Amino acid sequence: MKTNRILPGMLPGMLKGTALACALWMGASPVWAASEKYQIDPTHSFVTFTIPHLGYSLLQGRFNKISGQFSLDLAQPESGAIQIAVETASIDSNHAERDKHLKGKDFLEVEKFPKAEFKSTRIVENDGKVKVDGDLTLHGVTKPVSFEAKLVGTGPDPWGGFRRGYAGSLRVKRADFGISYNLGPAAESLDLGLFIEGIRQ
Repeated sequence: MKTNRILPGMLPGMLKGTALACALWMGASPVWAASEKYQIDPTHSFVTFTIPHLGYSLLQGRFNKISGQFSLDLAQPESGAIQIAVETASIDSNHAERDKHLKGKDFLEVEKFPKAEFKSTRIVENDGKVKVDGDLTLHGVTKPVSFEAKLVGTGPDPWGGFRRGYAGSLRVKRADFGISYNLGPAAESLDLGLFIEGIRQ
């Protein structure tokens, strides 16, 4: 039985195809029938957020606990899928009091909504870029979203495994997910950064 392998000469032509697996952050009802399956490495994967502060500067932070998996078939790149779950209580803005506020009723309500999730529904190639469509569930609200992703790198690791890493970004409007605490007009939306590293199973 033939299996798909990455060879050096294949990489340039497959760059846009392999990038689709970053769809972080996810198949509506994914069927893991692809030739390669990856488990997300939680120690080398994370979700960041950036939001304007009073319109004068930017506040950045991250979610430290993430899990999930993705799959891809190099012969049929459109069949890729990814699913990601983030523990909302792992939010870290480098300020304990602010994090306490962000976890509370004005924002994430982490006790009521302990996880945020993304599941891909479609991946489309266009002019060398990969567009990922999927459903983002945040603060108990599920909305369709789209973003672009790219392959960062792929290859063996020092421990005998094989890894793939991807990066993507997504802008969301807070009010769309029921988070409407007044932070001023400059902070109605925030940018999510997705950095995913997977280990082939």
